[in-house]
Amino acid sequence: MVNRRRAFTLIELLVVIAIIALLMAVLVPALRRAREQAREVICKNNLRQIGLAANMYAEEWEQFIPRGLGGGSRQAWYQLFMPYLSQKATSGDYRSVDIYRCPSYPDKYQTVCFVVNGWGFKDSSDDVGFEVLEPSRLTDCTRLAETIYLADNEDGQWRDIIRQAGDTGDNKCDVWSAAHLPNSDTQNSSNADERRVARQRHRNGCNFLFLDWHTEWIPAEDITIDLWRFDK
Repeated sequence: MVNRRRAFTLIELLVVIAIIALLMAVLVPALRRAREQAREVICKNNLRQIGLAANMYAEEWEQFIPRGLGGGSRQAWYQLFMPYLSQKATSGDYRSVDIYRCPSYPDKYQTVCFVVNGWGFKDSSDDVGFEVLEPSRLTDCTRLAETIYLADNEDGQWRDIIRQAGDTGDNKCDVWSAAHLPNSDTQNSSNADERRVARQRHRNGCNFLFLDWHTEWIPAEDITIDLWRFDK
């Protein structure tokens, strides 16, 4: 008697391939979501680390924290916080400072992935505001847990890439206009009116550090002017 080997038929092979394709269609999006969730967690942790640095800075400087370009020092917030971080820059090069990075930022050359609240208002009815360049006292803020301090930086050709101290763009690492918010469509690097807060860095929103130093994800449509007011 001749022994015949049993082999898969073409139909059986097609069924197996179809099952594998179906599993991949189910698993790949889930893996992508899990990877993005991990990046979001890293981003929030980095913001918390910056919050610790900001708190130490405030304790040393009579509860003042930098806004805009840090007042008379003419230094941006990320330059002023550098001495209080566990990671150090090398000769002004920030590429070794992972705390300032968001792993979801598309351009991996960007070393400063957050922007600071530099928005001041004349009163509660003022919906335009102005840029604050001088440091502010934490005690000037009436609701620390409801006031944004740092936010995910928007990416795009109109945004400057900062690799080290002295690179152009340090004057655009603050938020002080409605044109800077996620729902703005302004994209112009030649002036101050361009979107600076990420519209959809993480899901359909971005991460924020508040002045009580907690972090929170907020959808883009919920990011209003009132979240930036020190005096509510």
